[in-house]
Amino acid sequence: MSTAADEMTEEGHGVQQGKERALTDSSDPSAWFALMRREHPVVREEQFGMWQVFRYEDVAKGLSDPATFSSDARGQMAALPDFHPFTQGNFMMMDPPAHRRVRSLVSSAFTPRAVAQLAPRITAVAKELLDALDGAEEFDFIAAFAHPIPVIVLADLLGLPREDSRHLLTWAKVLTGVDVEAAPPGAAGAQAPPDPMASLREMNGYLREHIARRRATPADDLLGRLVGAEQDGERLTDDEIVGVASLLLIAGHLMVTMLLANLMLCLDEHPRSLAGLRADDMAVSSTIEEVLRYRNPADRQLRYTTREVEIAGQTIPAGERVLFWTGSANRDEARFEQPEKFDIHRRPNPHMGFGHGVHFCLGAPLGRLEATIALRLVLDRFADFKVADGVEYFGSYSLIKKLPMKVRWC
Repeated sequence: MSTAADEMTEEGHGVQQGKERALTDSSDPSAWFALMRREHPVVREEQFGMWQVFRYEDVAKGLSDPATFSSDARGQMAALPDFHPFTQGNFMMMDPPAHRRVRSLVSSAFTPRAVAQLAPRITAVAKELLDALDGAEEFDFIAAFAHPIPVIVLADLLGLPREDSRHLLTWAKVLTGVDVEAAPPGAAGAQAPPDPMASLREMNGYLREHIARRRATPADDLLGRLVGAEQDGERLTDDEIVGVASLLLIAGHLMVTMLLANLMLCLDEHPRSLAGLRADDMAVSSTIEEVLRYRNPADRQLRYTTREVEIAGQTIPAGERVLFWTGSANRDEARFEQPEKFDIHRRPNPHMGFGHGVHFCLGAPLGRLEATIALRLVLDRFADFKVADGVEYFGSYSLIKKLPMKVRWC
C-alpha cells in the first residue's frame, strides 16, 4: 500500500524535453513551473507514462470537466480487499452522478453553520496542546500541534469517543506516512515500520463497530446522519460509510496538518509578513489564503482521459493519465500579479489550494476555521519563533514530515 503522502509525491516527477527535473527534494519548484508554463505547458512525461499540464487556464478547464477527465481510480485498487470500503465511499475517486450522490449526503456536516459550531471545540483542543508545550524552547510543531488538531476535531465531528483519538492518530500516522514517533532506520531500538494494511483493517473494523451502534441507537453526529441519510429511496451501505469516514480522517487531516506547517514555514521565511500580521489581525484570513496559493500541499491532481481531447494544441488520447499541476497554476503570471511574491494582503486570490471543480475540497470551510483559530492562538502565545535545523519532507516542497521550531513564549 502506498501512503497518502506517497501518492502525492510519486506521480509526475517531470521530464522537460530530455532534461530531467525530479521533484523529490525540498527545493522550491517555482522556477521549474515557470519554465514548463513558458516552454512546455502540456507535455507527455515518458518515464511515468503520463501527461502534465501547467497553466492556470488549462488546469482549471481540465478539472472542471469530469466527463473528459475522470477521477475514478477505484478499479486499480480492486485487487486489494482491505481497500474495498475506502473505494466504495471515497467520493474523491468518483465521477458524477455517483460522486454527487455520496457527497451530497456528507455535505450537511460542512455547512457554514455546522462548521461554526465546531469553533469552541477547535479552540479548546488547540489551547490544550499549547498548554502541554508551555515553556518548551524547541519541539516538533507537527507532532506536538499541527497533526493532533485535525484528527481530534474530525473524531468529534464523526461522533467517535474522544478517548479513542489516540488510536485514530496512530492509524492516521501510519496510513499517511507521518509516523512522527518512529526511530530512524538503523537507530538503537529501531523497530520494523508499522504495517499500513494491518492499520487499515483495524480502522475498518473500528468504524464498522460504531456504524453498527448508530444503526441500533441513532445519534446526532456525522456517523449517525450518514447511517440515517436517504436519497431517492437509497441509503449508504456500511462499506460506503466506512469509506467516507476514512477519507475524512486520512485525507482531511493531512491537508490541515500541512496547511498549519506551511503557515509557519512561510511566516518564518518572510519576517516582514509576520510583523505585518501581528500588527493587523484582520490579515489572518488573507494570510491563510496566500499560503494555500504560495505553498500548497495538494499541488497536483491526477485524472484519466475518457476520450481524445486537445489541450493547448496537444492531442491527448483516451485512456491516458493526466497530471494537472495546481501548484504551477497558483504561480501563473497570466492569472496572478507578481506570483512569486508572498503577499498576505493579496486580493483577489483565486488559488486552487483546495482543488477546483466538482472535487473542490468539501472540508475547506473546516480547514480554514482550524487554521484561523490555530494561527491566532500561536501568534498570541509565541512572542517569537524560528524554524530550526532538521526539517524533514515527504519528498516535496510543501509536504513536511517534521518541523522543528525554537520558540520564545509570551
